[in-house]
Amino acid sequence: MGAAQAPSIADDAHLLTAAEVLASIRAGELTVEQYAQALLDRIAERDAQVQAWAYIDHGHVLEQARALDAVPFAQRGPLHGMPIGVKDVIYTKDMPTQFNSDAYKGDFPKVDAAPIKLLRAAGALLLGKTTTTEFAATGEGPPTRNPHDLSRTPGGSSSGSGASVGDFQVPVALGTQTGGSVIRPACFNGVYGFKPTWGRISREGLKFFSVTYDTLGFFARGVDDLVLLADAFGLHADAAGPPPPPESVAGLRLALFRTMMWPHAGAGTRAAMDRAAALLRARGAVVHDVELPAEFDRLPGWYDVVLAREGGAAFLPEYRANRGQLGALLAGYAETGGGYSDRAYLEALDGMAALRPRMDALLAGYDAVLTPSAPDEAPEGATTGSYLFCKIWSALHVPVLNMPGFQGAHGMPIGLSLLAPRYKDARLLAVAAPVGAVFEAEGGWTRRVHHKPTTGAAITTTTTTMTKHYDEPVTRHDINGASHNGMDE
Repeated sequence: MGAAQAPSIADDAHLLTAAEVLASIRAGELTVEQYAQALLDRIAERDAQVQAWAYIDHGHVLEQARALDAVPFAQRGPLHGMPIGVKDVIYTKDMPTQFNSDAYKGDFPKVDAAPIKLLRAAGALLLGKTTTTEFAATGEGPPTRNPHDLSRTPGGSSSGSGASVGDFQVPVALGTQTGGSVIRPACFNGVYGFKPTWGRISREGLKFFSVTYDTLGFFARGVDDLVLLADAFGLHADAAGPPPPPESVAGLRLALFRTMMWPHAGAGTRAAMDRAAALLRARGAVVHDVELPAEFDRLPGWYDVVLAREGGAAFLPEYRANRGQLGALLAGYAETGGGYSDRAYLEALDGMAALRPRMDALLAGYDAVLTPSAPDEAPEGATTGSYLFCKIWSALHVPVLNMPGFQGAHGMPIGLSLLAPRYKDARLLAVAAPVGAVFEAEGGWTRRVHHKPTTGAAITTTTTTMTKHYDEPVTRHDINGASHNGMDE
């Protein structure tokens, strides 16, 4: 017998980042259909454990992939063949948009949301709809589980987006953030999560919770993939395009903002902040520990006022039309708006607006600022965890990026957030490249690939190398319109 052939790139394609996949497709080393099939096989292997998808039609995915492969190279867009998971609060005309609500089960909108139109025009392949909490607004459910420990939450409300990227089921996914619904799941699942500056990406076709806070965001396993998406959405610093990333962290001027929420930080986050500062200083970065001025102390309370008032307006239509199918929390918003007066609402709006340029000025004194993403590693159970460390940044409209690399007491990932002033999204991504590389290399947590166990065996894992861990053959399956019924901002 001849020597065994080495596995082709298609055998391990689910382990690749989107940037690596697009390069392989452009080089003719991988077809879109081959890559799509690798992801579908991975989903078939892991969906019963992780449950990250609200809807996915395998046949339609492969049909889209073949159509993309038929496009001549000269006519291909910048994201040609990039599979993307889409949070199930974003309108898609060829897939249902169900908001994890019985009132919208099986509901197909007739239009795409504005971000979906842009992604299709760029050549992206929309893989399926990822799970969310009810209307991306509660702290319970869906049944999605953290791929690194199935007893723990993946966070929310972008639960399926964070878990699917963390579990190598899709390279990138879309989420939305009102308070911490991109940053927190990214932290809990050990991936990068990016919330751009508020208002930079159209929200047409996204279900609102708060017009003052809601922002489209991205999940990925590397900064390069976030840059691809940022470029597709036009998040450039200026007409010259994004700035080149620093070659290293040496010489960077960074700050640590522990914020007024620091008493809520657990041992894992406290250790991660200390470890991050030590790693950066050891490599030549200047790191200052900075206390926020007292004028920012009212931000958390103001955030809550605006959330309740705008949540009341957002869910009043569902309350009037489908009261019996709306959860108690959201019905309460519609009934009372949190009980806050018009005067309190206006004071909160004006107070936050006055603080935004003040925060921009503080952030502008540094190349970037580090702050906690979550109190600690993902908690056990179905609740999606605390967003206390995220809410003030959503209120201030600044771009925020979670970077993985640290580890909690139970071996779960812990991330830290990087901040920049409003409209400095491209600069933030540039700085995140070397900083994130340091954290991933030496922070203490290694990304793992989990595999379906054989009968009676524990779940097996490997690290993210291109050496495949071979399991028993798996059978592809469809999840056609399987809605996962689940306050999470």
